[in-house]
Amino acid sequence: MTSPATSPRRLARRPEWAGRNYTLLTAAAIVTSLGTHGAMIAAAFAVLQSGGDGGDVGLVVAARTLPLVLFLLIGGAIADRLPRHRVMVAANALNCVSQAVFAVLVLAGDPRLWQMMLLSALCGTGQAFFNPAAEGMLMSSVSGEQVSRAFALFRMAMHGAAIGGAALGGALIAAVGPGWVLALDAAAFAVAGALRAFLDVGHIREREPGGGLLSDLREGWKEFSSRPWLWGIVAQFSVVVAVVGAAESVYGPLVARDELGGAGPWGVALAAFGVGTIGGALLMMRWKPRRMLLAGTLCVFPLAAPSAALAVPLPAAGLAAVMLVSGLAIEVFGVAWMTALHQEIPEDKLSRVSAYDWFGSVAMLPLATALAGPAEGLFGRRESLWGCAALVIVVTAAVLLVPDVRNLTRRTKQVAAAPTAVSADAAVSADAESAVGRLG
Repeated sequence: MTSPATSPRRLARRPEWAGRNYTLLTAAAIVTSLGTHGAMIAAAFAVLQSGGDGGDVGLVVAARTLPLVLFLLIGGAIADRLPRHRVMVAANALNCVSQAVFAVLVLAGDPRLWQMMLLSALCGTGQAFFNPAAEGMLMSSVSGEQVSRAFALFRMAMHGAAIGGAALGGALIAAVGPGWVLALDAAAFAVAGALRAFLDVGHIREREPGGGLLSDLREGWKEFSSRPWLWGIVAQFSVVVAVVGAAESVYGPLVARDELGGAGPWGVALAAFGVGTIGGALLMMRWKPRRMLLAGTLCVFPLAAPSAALAVPLPAAGLAAVMLVSGLAIEVFGVAWMTALHQEIPEDKLSRVSAYDWFGSVAMLPLATALAGPAEGLFGRRESLWGCAALVIVVTAAVLLVPDVRNLTRRTKQVAAAPTAVSADAAVSADAESAVGRLG
């Protein structure tokens, strides 16, 4: 007799690899992506409506980024020591409270710059603890030969929600003001935290008592630094994320204003990038490259194209086409990267390795965005953009010299000695916004 859990009707509704944890994590990620991407726009408009200028907006953004960088490694160690879902729920609670207070201040009509910076810093602190825990939780929730498909679907859902959240947030800001959008973000964190509270961690074996936080950090560093493919690609992305971030956040709006007729074409180009990431996720639901890191790294080269297109500059349609292709290509890398981490990193160290990955990838971004203006004054905007494109090509070519990047091979079956995630209904893989979701 067929049990309800394995009935054909149930299997038709949900794939075998999309277990309970995976479904909860994906649903929660969609909710928070919808809220967060609208709230980022709302925060900028809240600063401007309170009488601030572009420099003040930059201070609020920096206030969120700085604690993210400072606390990532600690967040990774704690997420491998405590039940990850509890860390995620606590971080969501902090984000919910900080965004709710931010919303009240904006709706009251007189937020001060220091208050907005403090609340943004609390939100960044929550993300620093949440990101490594979420990445480890997702990777420990899927197993088997379909992990790449699970990662691709998860990322596609997040990217789609991000696009929808930004569009909805912009419309709501125009209709009801930024304060209500911030309030909706607080509500989204509350809903997502409630969903994550129902995650089942019974399949994750209990951690052995360790020697303390510093010992955990040392173990994570040993795991990270012992794998040339891992630290090589993170070093590559410390440069790639920095220069692409500077080109998109600083030079892109300036080129749009001076050469393309305003903000509209730049908004279309960014939307095209988002559409490209969804296309890349769809591709990776079917394509399973055997040498996954080689395929993924080759797809980083197109990230030089947007900077080159801005340097020319291409007309709006050409720029949008370039952004579409680069979005598709970087999603191929993102899924390949998550698959490699899931296959090669021991489950009990996933969050610490993830924290080193995040830290290495975002650490240079604040510096790059701060230096973008002086570089334009010293070398010129066009020359600076060509420099961004060249750096992407150089560091990507350099990481291909690492043998493991070229040769690491996908395993189609779990190997008994392989340090991968535990199985059971057990086992989802993924990152939560990946080294490259960081670009999107």
